[in-house]
Amino acid sequence: MPHIPAADRYANPALYRACGRSGLKLPRLSLGFWHYFGDDADPVAGRALILKAFDLGITHFDLANAYGPPRGAAETNFGRVLHGDLAAHRDELIISTKAGYKGWEGPYGDWGSRKNMLASLDQSLRRLGVEYVDIYYSHRPDPDTPLEETMGALAHAVRSGKALYVGLSNYSPEQTTRAAALLRELGAPCLIHQPRYSMYERGVEKGLLEVLAREGIGAIVFSPLAQGVLTNRYVNGIPADARAARDPRFLKPEHITPAKLAQVRQLDALAKARGQSLAQMALAWVLRQPVVTSALIGASQPAQLEENLGALQGAALTAAELAEIDRILL
Repeated sequence: MPHIPAADRYANPALYRACGRSGLKLPRLSLGFWHYFGDDADPVAGRALILKAFDLGITHFDLANAYGPPRGAAETNFGRVLHGDLAAHRDELIISTKAGYKGWEGPYGDWGSRKNMLASLDQSLRRLGVEYVDIYYSHRPDPDTPLEETMGALAHAVRSGKALYVGLSNYSPEQTTRAAALLRELGAPCLIHQPRYSMYERGVEKGLLEVLAREGIGAIVFSPLAQGVLTNRYVNGIPADARAARDPRFLKPEHITPAKLAQVRQLDALAKARGQSLAQMALAWVLRQPVVTSALIGASQPAQLEENLGALQGAALTAAELAEIDRILL
């Protein structure tokens, strides 16, 4: 039986914000597929996460050609849920995907050439089983391909009807400024930029946020919880089932030092004083930036989605609380 979505999933209009100067609204929290949706994951649990997110009003699902394992598996697995449970709700969804990291073997399956960008998009559409994606990204700048070529491929995706909007990820402020100008000239303005941003990684504050505000581009930040460090998972050390212990490719145990754990405990105490979990406070911290439209969250359990949405209900961080966070971390 197809899933019957919750009737009250749109009960909170404050969950949505316009992306930059566009007319497109995104949920303040979006579900990312970087982890937990490959063929090594439980498909029943993955389906439950997707459907729970939609029931909670999370309408944006963020994928990439390289997400797995193996590469492309996250798109395939999401596509199964889309057609098995949410086929009647495609127009209620924002589906995004990306190209720029290795998608297949050989010289044409990586980086930002026109060949890779457009062939990758066609592959993604087949795996997802859709005629178009809502947002198509250049996942990273290519040092060996002219920016005009990569942006031209993105604009072609829009003109061909295979993408409604285009975005950038991991581009510097200077690269973003030039890419935005090219996309405007090509008639496909840049909608969104996806950078890494958290209390621990603040590179976007060194010019990128200002560029996005000036250009009218929204930001959707990834790793806002620092790969799970900014949650209560690590308050008492590294649990055996935590990502750092289970899959150290992205979060290595040696990076969770006693000094960092001490910081996490102090942040957790501050969050509790605010009546929030550490994850909720960390999400509120990135979302306080006016240019940040949405934060990408990963989850392994539906309850984590509900907890994370609590970030939108707490009081705004005060100047004193922001200063205390900086004192702990900087």
